[in-house]
Amino acid sequence: MDDTAPSSNPFSQVPIEITISVGKARPLVRDLLRMKRDSILPLDRRVEDPVELYVGDKLIARGELTEMEGDSNGQLAVRLTEVVDLQNGL
Repeated sequence: MDDTAPSSNPFSQVPIEITISVGKARPLVRDLLRMKRDSILPLDRRVEDPVELYVGDKLIARGELTEMEGDSNGQLAVRLTEVVDLQNGL
C-alpha cells in the first residue's frame, strides 16, 4: 500500500474489494457434475506460483501467499512482489 496518499483526499477512506486469483480450473462438465464433498479440483498453478490481485477486472499487483504472523490462527495473507504502475501497466 502507498502510505504517501494524501489524507485530505475524501476517497482515501473508501474501502475497496480486492480479489486474489490463485489459479483457474477447467474441468469437463461431466467431472463437475460428479463433484462432491472432498473432491479435488486441480488448478493451473502450483503452490509457489505468484497470485494475482484484482480490483474488478483490473490487475493491480502480484504476490505470494503467506500466513499472517503472530496470533492469527492460520489466517492467509498476500506479500506483494510486484505492484502495477497504473500509468504504464505491469
